[in-house]
Amino acid sequence: MTQLFILLVESVTGAVITIIALLLVSAIIGYFTAWLYAKSVYTPVIKGLETDKENLNKEVDGLNDDIKKLNGKVDKLSEKISKLEAEIEEKDKEISKLKKPKK
Repeated sequence: MTQLFILLVESVTGAVITIIALLLVSAIIGYFTAWLYAKSVYTPVIKGLETDKENLNKEVDGLNDDIKKLNGKVDKLSEKISKLEAEIEEKDKEISKLKKPKK
């Protein structure tokens, strides 16, 4: 067995296989290390962003409620305006009748 290993190491093919195996192992170790680093660094950042998102969603809901209330006020004021315009037309008609002289 040791003679086979020695022959494998001494040959060019054996050296290439050994180098590729070592490169794969180092790539796996590097990927795992980078994943752990990213997880440790970005997990708190992501949690902070999620809380910010929740707060902003609450603000958006509050603002949507305010918009609904303001739209209700606008509708009421529009109705009031139309009533007042109708009243103005009636008053104008009464004024024009009073201005006309009787024959």
